[in-house]
Amino acid sequence: MMIRSLLDNGERKHPAVDTLNGTMTYQELADQVDKLAAYLTEIGLDRGDRIAMALPNGLEVIASFLAASTVGTAAPLNPSYTRDEFKFYLEDTSARALILPKDTSEEARAAATDGKILIIDASIDGDGRVRFNSSGRLNGAAAIAATSNDDIALILHTSGTTSRPKRVPLSHANVLTSARNVANTYQLTGQDISLCVMPLFHVHGLVASTLATFATGGTVVVPPKFNPLSFWSTVREQRASWYSAVPTIHQVLLSRAKGTRPAGAEQLRFIRSCSAALAPQVMSDLESTFGAPVLEAYGMTEAAHQMASNPLPPLERKPGSVGPGTAVEIAILDEKGNLLPPGTVGEVSIKGANVFSGYEGNAEANAESFSNGWFRTGDQGTLDDKGYLTLVGRLKELINRGGEKISPREIDEALLRHPSVAEACCFGIPDRVYGEGVAAAVVLKEEATEKELIAHCRASLSDFKCPTRIYILESIPRTATGKIQRRNVAAAIAGANK
Repeated sequence: MMIRSLLDNGERKHPAVDTLNGTMTYQELADQVDKLAAYLTEIGLDRGDRIAMALPNGLEVIASFLAASTVGTAAPLNPSYTRDEFKFYLEDTSARALILPKDTSEEARAAATDGKILIIDASIDGDGRVRFNSSGRLNGAAAIAATSNDDIALILHTSGTTSRPKRVPLSHANVLTSARNVANTYQLTGQDISLCVMPLFHVHGLVASTLATFATGGTVVVPPKFNPLSFWSTVREQRASWYSAVPTIHQVLLSRAKGTRPAGAEQLRFIRSCSAALAPQVMSDLESTFGAPVLEAYGMTEAAHQMASNPLPPLERKPGSVGPGTAVEIAILDEKGNLLPPGTVGEVSIKGANVFSGYEGNAEANAESFSNGWFRTGDQGTLDDKGYLTLVGRLKELINRGGEKISPREIDEALLRHPSVAEACCFGIPDRVYGEGVAAAVVLKEEATEKELIAHCRASLSDFKCPTRIYILESIPRTATGKIQRRNVAAAIAGANK
């Protein structure tokens, strides 16, 4: 079964996508995707071909993804990449074609020309439909090849914050399973309206906000990008019932609300947070300000997104926990691959139909990442006796201070409890005595000194965990999907202090 089949779940005349410039029903979107897929086949693309795209959020990227995954393998890319970045990802995925907005994207076009990749222009015609146009053709079949659940529908890369990006191939079955898991977790129905503020070149926005909505025949509202100035008017006017975002976006909305519930927030059935750690204080502030339950979830590219989530009320949602597995088996393993009992810290490992079968062309990474059928996530965590998972940190980000292993997340959360701190990022720095020391960077919302913040940490943390240096920054570097890049923060600060 193909991802395209999700469009058969909605009523023919029910809105599937609203881009604020127009609405497209399920029948209209299905017809669009089928015509675009036929065009891709006509110009020579076939099963197994990698079809890259670098498109902003909107109807074009949704229709292009569905068409590309129907014909071959979709490879969404960040439209803001530089020429060198485009060149790397296009070569690494062996892309044969690249779908771009018409008459724009000079960096991507230059990179594709270097690699002799077929460029396809995507545009919206006068009737609000997506149109493809290409000046060239490839040699290939003239009809769409049959597909199976195991065919690769989507290829993405790991974030590469701790190593070279790895290729993650996701099958139709992986993606469909994850979309349905999300829909089941939050009891989505055809009456739900999702506001998608996450980029659609990543699984958070693509699978959680969009495909899970299609799985139950609901409507996804897709602004061109997140805009805090118009967010609540969009929620109100589009009657959004939920949205999913990274903590950074939640914090921006909280800051603007200043403790007052915005008009439109009363329509929200729940708020979802994923892709980065949500501090318990931020969760509490979100719920008290916006009046909707906040459900923190846990996802990663290798699992086609969601692995765990806190459930809807009246079931218990635990601040600081990402909840139990959502139709995904979760275990905590030691270094040798042995199962650890509840309450023991170890490596979070998963099994499930949404989990990929291995990195592409990287036998070494696969040997390190799989143990007895379990995929080792690289995250450190613990399960309680009810199966709720609490993450401690990334194994590669742990700070080793003279043999004491310190989780940066614990220090992040301590700093975020200070009323003047808006964002925090702890990381290791070289230490002549202990090998590694503890430092942090913060973004302030009110005035505070480094001395005050260190004293605040000492009130709740053991001495060996307390930062010896705290840098006050205007902003903290993050990936395009909102993840903190601890090593980049440390490198930038080290470079600035040479």
